[in-house]
Amino acid sequence: MVDFFSSLHRAHHKLGATLAHLDGIPALGLRLYLVPVFWMAGSSKMANFAATADWFGNSDWGLGLPFPYVLAFLATATEVLGAGLLLLGLASRWIAIPLAITMVVAALSVHWQFGWQAIADASAPFANTRVAESVDKLAAARSLLEAHGNYDWLTSSGNIVILNNGIEFAATYLFMLLALMALGGGRYVSADYWLKRKFEHAAKV
Repeated sequence: MVDFFSSLHRAHHKLGATLAHLDGIPALGLRLYLVPVFWMAGSSKMANFAATADWFGNSDWGLGLPFPYVLAFLATATEVLGAGLLLLGLASRWIAIPLAITMVVAALSVHWQFGWQAIADASAPFANTRVAESVDKLAAARSLLEAHGNYDWLTSSGNIVILNNGIEFAATYLFMLLALMALGGGRYVSADYWLKRKFEHAAKV
């Protein structure tokens, strides 16, 4: 029995040493997942910058934040620059910090009041009153579309849903960014890795 566990331990250690060369893949996956998220968010803000700044500053129909043009510029620049750096795996840990801050601000200022769920689903965990009330509204919308619209065509690209706009996506992206702070850009698959190797080699010469 002792020999069995000893052999199992050696096999486990050998497998770990072999898979260590693939430990950059999770970081690469996180980076490539987040690139389009932040690029679309940042480029949309950039294309509609004046409207974005107005939304940041207006307390009646917007966020009511101070210094809206400054904050809008910082959010836009962080997301656009962040998408580019994540794509390259350059300064991955550093850019993850301001991106994480934007996710915290978004979660608290935009999404917090709506609870957890991004898409309303009364059968899922963390369904609040707003989500529960969406059931009847969605049923009514479906009934109207079935009676007066081409429902099969309208749903051919996917089900009709109600956007709850909770913190789910912002929180998910935040935790992905926290993981990148710990993992870095990833072995073999990031500019960070190769620059580090280059500098370490230059220091030894």
